Amino acid sequence: IRPSMKNCAEHMDLISEHFYKGAKESVMEHVRQAPDAVRGKVTAHRDYRKKFESLKGKDIRIAIDEWNYWYGKHIFGELGTRYFLRDALGIAAGLHEMIRSSDIVFMANYAQTVNVIGAIKTTKTDAAFETTGLALKLYRQHFGTLPVAVTADAYPLDVVAAWTNDRKALTVAIVNPTEHKYELAMDVKGARLSGVGRLWLIAHSDPMAYNEPGKPPEVVIEEKLLHGISNKLSVPPLSICLYELPVR
Repeated sequence: IRPSMKNCAEHMDLISEHFYKGAKESVMEHVRQAPDAVRGKVTAHRDYRKKFESLKGKDIRIAIDEWNYWYGKHIFGELGTRYFLRDALGIAAGLHEMIRSSDIVFMANYAQTVNVIGAIKTTKTDAAFETTGLALKLYRQHFGTLPVAVTADAYPLDVVAAWTNDRKALTVAIVNPTEHKYELAMDVKGARLSGVGRLWLIAHSDPMAYNEPGKPPEVVIEEKLLHGISNKLSVPPLSICLYELPVR
């Protein structure tokens, strides 16, 4: 990457990166692999922009051409691995790091779509969303498009926020890789919440829960209508929460 950025900048619009991560015994360590990988690449490219004269005045952003977890038995044919709730938490946290770095991450292509290491697994007669596929579907359908700064450190939670395109609602996404419930305090600047909203939730008590084609899903996206929202958001254990909070 370094020689390319140093010597080929005149011929580049984007620079490709990719990564895959394996299994870790600790759920927290397993989940953190994806955002840490994104952050490492982003940090390196910000450093290149400071070091290389060839990049002065240029905005060569990152195209993450492949990214995913990749480990385990090949249950669904060649390289057909199974994904668990812990992988969905990691994929969501990886998306969070890309959202925080959307000034330099231009695009990201999850690998892959169907079977192999994909977001959907099939048999000859059935198909099912992997837990990772549910996470991607959730953010694609419901997370906002205009990033909002989150200034507090909510560790061990991972939090990002964005306005919807019409700025009528604030979306807040939270990944909780722990077995503890949290109440996340909010202090929204420059807007007033309406007090109502919706929550989309991916959660399970077992970090190794998974979906299998032809059987009822163990992991789903649950939708809830909310009333009386003030300055705290509830975050269940081992969960991805995506709140949509209309403003006045």
